[in-house]
Amino acid sequence: MKPVYPTSILFVCLGNICRSALAEGVMRHKVQQAGLDNRFLLDSCGTGAWHVGHPPDHRSIEVGRVHGVDLSDLSARKLCLDDFYAFDLILAMDRSNLADLRYLQPRDGTADLALYLDYCDLGPQLGFNEVPDPYYGGADGFEDIFQIIDRATDVLLQKYR
Repeated sequence: MKPVYPTSILFVCLGNICRSALAEGVMRHKVQQAGLDNRFLLDSCGTGAWHVGHPPDHRSIEVGRVHGVDLSDLSARKLCLDDFYAFDLILAMDRSNLADLRYLQPRDGTADLALYLDYCDLGPQLGFNEVPDPYYGGADGFEDIFQIIDRATDVLLQKYR
């Protein structure tokens, strides 16, 4: 029998307390529910260092809790050069994050880089290809991005089944 190696995925946004933290949490939750824990290595980070060591935004934690996704064990970290070698796939939440990743990726970096919603082929269906940043808005914005991320996660998981 051929061995199955874990697929490593890194979710990236600006500060790692809203979108990428939710994406990691939702993916972990769905992977565990599907019994595929041994098939994935998952993490998230930010391109900026403002929130390093902090838990996700309280609104991210709350929207996750409402939907049965526990984010309490996550803490923000900043992207590092090793990430470009350690992960198979790095998914950016928006074009600005993707531009930062492309700028920072070493020439010999092995990770594939993509916009999360483009990678999941959801852009045409949704009418946009970026996960909006809810940080400066209210709780309803966090619910909206949860729904977007939840849908994208289903597609992402199907790609690797």
